[in-house]
Amino acid sequence: MDLDVAQVRAFVRTADELHFGRAAGTLALSQQALSKRIARLESLLGTELFHRGGSGVRLTEAGQRFLAPARQAVAAADAAVTAVVGEDRPLRVDVWGHLYAPMRSLAQVAGRAGELALGHGRDLASVSAALLHGDTDAAFGRVHPPLPGGLAHRLVRLEPVDAVLSADHPLAAEPALRPDQLRDSVLWTPGALDRLDFLHQFAVRFDIRDTAASVNLGLAHFLAEVAQGPRRFSLVPADVPLPEVPGLRSVPLVAPTPLYAWSLLWRTGNGHPGLDGLATACAEEAKRSRWLEYDPTRDWLPEPPLRSAG
Repeated sequence: MDLDVAQVRAFVRTADELHFGRAAGTLALSQQALSKRIARLESLLGTELFHRGGSGVRLTEAGQRFLAPARQAVAAADAAVTAVVGEDRPLRVDVWGHLYAPMRSLAQVAGRAGELALGHGRDLASVSAALLHGDTDAAFGRVHPPLPGGLAHRLVRLEPVDAVLSADHPLAAEPALRPDQLRDSVLWTPGALDRLDFLHQFAVRFDIRDTAASVNLGLAHFLAEVAQGPRRFSLVPADVPLPEVPGLRSVPLVAPTPLYAWSLLWRTGNGHPGLDGLATACAEEAKRSRWLEYDPTRDWLPEPPLRSAG
């Protein structure tokens, strides 16, 4: 039985999107053309891969079994083409976590990592989809479980975060704060808390019960909102250059110090030659700048710091 890679790719995209129209759009196909490819694949395999009905699209048991090896087949086909024709375009790297300024870390390795084409993803879920679709080669941001199959990541940096709060906050004059001292304050977030894993886990761990969501219109706008409320606070990496915002204070967090974990993320089987160069440059900078220092008696992470997952 010889599989058609285009048909397998159509299946994988549809499994990712669970929507025929969106999957077709990512492949620049009509929905009818995508449906025909999947129907031919199902005919070849002798089984249905999707349940189609009024409640939407979902994988059958056979589809669930087929998905992981199908991803591997598509990745292997892409790697084979790259090995023959070469890869002369820049490495495409998406970043997410914009409020925490991921470009600061990438800027320190970019000169040693070859030519990069940088883009912005909305969040981990959107970047993961772009990687699996082959729309980007690598990504840089905070990785947390669960991750889709077919992706690998490497921890690059553990960065302390400070509390930023209004100068009118009762704790604004303190030289340092324990996270639990913020229990009676309002955690101000740049979006819905359930979509911001680090801030959500911080709130759970340190019993921050009062939260409020804003809109992410950039760091200056966000911090100006924090400064307007005498009970508001948020978290920002310690070395992020803060804009000039009247009435704002930045205070270190200690006992424990929360750490924000930055990772490099990629699709397994990606054969772009620039990927190894970027990973090596990140590892060298982490060693040089002591980016991966972690003491569980002094620091807090939402989950254990996995050095590598791929």
